[in-house]
Amino acid sequence: MSAWKNPGNRTSTVLGRKLGGELLRLRTAAGVKQVDAGKFLSAGNTKIAKMESGWVPMRDPDIRALCDLYGLTDQAAIHELLTLAKMDRDRRKAKGWWTFVPESNPLSQYIAMEDVATRIRTWELAFVPGLFQTAEYTRALAVGQGDWEDPAEVESIVEVRQKRQQRLHGERPMELYAVVWEAALRQLVGGAEVMRRQLARLLDVAKLPHVRLQVLPFRAGSHPCAPGAFHILSFAESGAIDVMYTDSHTEAVVVENDTESAKYRAYFERTARLSMSQHDSLRLINDIRQET
Repeated sequence: MSAWKNPGNRTSTVLGRKLGGELLRLRTAAGVKQVDAGKFLSAGNTKIAKMESGWVPMRDPDIRALCDLYGLTDQAAIHELLTLAKMDRDRRKAKGWWTFVPESNPLSQYIAMEDVATRIRTWELAFVPGLFQTAEYTRALAVGQGDWEDPAEVESIVEVRQKRQQRLHGERPMELYAVVWEAALRQLVGGAEVMRRQLARLLDVAKLPHVRLQVLPFRAGSHPCAPGAFHILSFAESGAIDVMYTDSHTEAVVVENDTESAKYRAYFERTARLSMSQHDSLRLINDIRQET
């Protein structure tokens, strides 16, 4: 094993790997060798290897210097890299648990991880999962929540959510396994017409070969996931730890810890076993759509 692959007490985080992948892409496009990038930072090429593999937290001066070397002048793109680096440094300080308030923009953390996830397991009690939502359903949710009075802000939320749904399509789509409580399907978000179209969207998306959708019916009774919704994100890298994400009105929690992540996987699997099969779930969704 080479030296840079033995990080000691360092960890390779999801956000670190995403940032490292962006730097690797920029270096490759610029035609710069790893050893030359290391010399530019007055360091060895092992430092660049660690950075590109997400093993170490990255300093803003190093990121700015590499952007100069690679010819990246777009200030918005540079700002995104610096923001990602800060999020990763904060995550490492938390040692696997990270609780933050809205000012930290937790959704940006989740989207950054979702963008590189290969599989997501999601449990929802009150809403249709975001990756399945129609634009009008998302809009109705945002308006009903009441946190945004500016229509432009609401439309920005809708646009972001619709863009995220691209992960379900393309040459290498993400696998999505969703378990939804029956209540989320019967709540008339946006009114009957909006809800009928939303339920029709569920029926369409469930036809995708990489999507699995199950409904936990009312009759299932008590279950392990009753305390709240959460998402489990999995990644392609060998040894990558599953990440659990959940949020509320006041905070969001990200768990990047193998022991704790395993608990949430067990909760999800036990609840899924209590749920209806996909065939029966889709039949129930269609029945609800016709009744609405």
